[in-house]
Amino acid sequence: QLQFVESGGGLVQPGGSLRLSCAARGITFDYYTVGWFRQAPGKEHEGVSCISNNNDGSTYYADSVKGRFTISRDNAKNSLYLQMNSLKPEDTGVYYCAASSSSAHAMCRILARDYWGQGTQVTVSS
Repeated sequence: QLQFVESGGGLVQPGGSLRLSCAARGITFDYYTVGWFRQAPGKEHEGVSCISNNNDGSTYYADSVKGRFTISRDNAKNSLYLQMNSLKPEDTGVYYCAASSSSAHAMCRILARDYWGQGTQVTVSS
């Protein structure tokens, strides 16, 4: 059964860091482009960062997170990570991991997702 389990969210002060993890089950993980999306209160889903499968390894970052967030994947562990540094209040939202058969750019820019998880809450506040 296909399942994504996100973890690592929480409450952090502005300027702090969090590391999100996503464990995937029931999917040929290394075949897919995978990535992170978020939904802030009252806003649409946004592609935060995506990474292509092992054959390519290319990455995409939303302009708002470039230089602060780093995406990585461990195919041996069927896992996806997002290291978030220098967090800002506008990074607050529910973060979801997802998988796609599209490129990293397409997955994040046009939300081309085939599967996604239930999400983990990230709150950046003093």
